[in-house]
Amino acid sequence: MAANRWRLEGQLALVTGASAGIGLAITHELLGFGADVLMVARDADALQDARQDLAEEFPEREISVLAADVADDEDRRAILDWVEDHAEGLNILVNNAGGNVTRAAVDYTEDEWRGIFETNVFSAFELSRYAHPLLTRHAASCIVNVGSVSGITAVRSGAPYGMTKAALHQLTRNLAAEWAEDGVRVNAVAPWYIRTRRTSGPLSDPDYYDEVIARTPMRRIGEPEEVAAAVGFLCLPASSYITGECIAVDGGFLRYGF
Repeated sequence: MAANRWRLEGQLALVTGASAGIGLAITHELLGFGADVLMVARDADALQDARQDLAEEFPEREISVLAADVADDEDRRAILDWVEDHAEGLNILVNNAGGNVTRAAVDYTEDEWRGIFETNVFSAFELSRYAHPLLTRHAASCIVNVGSVSGITAVRSGAPYGMTKAALHQLTRNLAAEWAEDGVRVNAVAPWYIRTRRTSGPLSDPDYYDEVIARTPMRRIGEPEEVAAAVGFLCLPASSYITGECIAVDGGFLRYGF
C-alpha cells in the first residue's frame, strides 16, 4: 500500500546524540513515523528525562536509552551489544553525535583536534561498520549521517570541524556505493545554523546573528525539527531509491551568491 511508504512501523532505529537538540528532534520524528527507537548520549540524566517525555507522547512505542560516549571504542562496542539484545537486527542508524571546539587552526592542541575527529567521524565509521551485520539482516535498511555545511564550504567553525564533516560526507558516498548490494542505503544531511543549545552562544551576539541572517536567503535560523524532517524522509521506504546523497538543510545558504 502507498501509505506504508510513509511509515516505519515494526522498524528499530538507533540514534546517537539523542538527548537534546537535533538528535532529540530526530528521535521524535522517527517515533512519529512508527519506529521504535534506541537513544544513545553521554548524559544519563538528560537521556532519562527525554525518554520520559517521549514515552508520555508515544506510549505505544518502545523507547530505550543507553548512556555511552561514541568517541570511546569500548562504548561503541557496548552500544552494538545492547542493540543486539533488543531485536533481531537493526533497520535504521542515525549517526548524529558530534562536538566542536572553535579556535584558529594554529591554536588547537593535538588532543583537541583529535577528539573532534574521534567524535564526529571515527565514531560514525566504526558504528556503521559494527552495525553492518545487524542492518543486513533486513532486505532494506539505512544509515543517515548528520553532517554540516561546514563540510562543504568554509564557515567559522574551525578547520577540524569542517574537515570531519567533509570526511563524513565522503564516508556517506563511499558506504552508499559499497553497501548498496547489501540493501543498506546511506545518506546524509548538512545543516546550517539550527536553533540549539550549542548555537545559542554565537547567535546571542547581535552583530554575528545579523551576519548569519544576511547570508541566509530564508532570513531565519533553522529549527531542529526541520533537520529531523529531512532525516525522517531519508529513513522512509518512500526514499528507497535514494542513496549517497547529502541534503542541505540550510535555508538556501549554500546557494546564495553576492
